[in-house]
Amino acid sequence: MKILRHFLLFMVVAMLAIVFGVVVGDYGAWYFSWLIGTATIVLFAVAGGVLFDTQEKERP
Repeated sequence: MKILRHFLLFMVVAMLAIVFGVVVGDYGAWYFSWLIGTATIVLFAVAGGVLFDTQEKERP
């Protein structure tokens, strides 16, 4: 049941993304690259923070 809920949630998100892409038209590629770039920057910042905390804990 949990897998079915996740599947349905992701299908709804995919449909919303497609509708959003149709609505924004020619600007869709720009919004997509902005969204992916922002998510990548945030993930790299989080990974850097986790690595820094791990190094601080490992120091004698």
